[in-house]
Amino acid sequence: MALMILDTCSFCDACREECPNEAITAGKPYMIDPNLCSECVGFYDAPECVAMCPVDNCIVPNPSHTVDSD
Repeated sequence: MALMILDTCSFCDACREECPNEAITAGKPYMIDPNLCSECVGFYDAPECVAMCPVDNCIVPNPSHTVDSD
């Protein structure tokens, strides 16, 4: 399981600062390392980056890294 950041990202940096696994790298585009992303399991009830993101539906499940594909 992992998340990914879409091209609609506003580059505000809110997600990167909230990631407990330091899985998010700043840049254009921002990137989430699927090997580090745990969707905040063990830290929060839901992914904190999604909660902090000001852009709706900008951070979504990464279809290449789901429970079935891992």
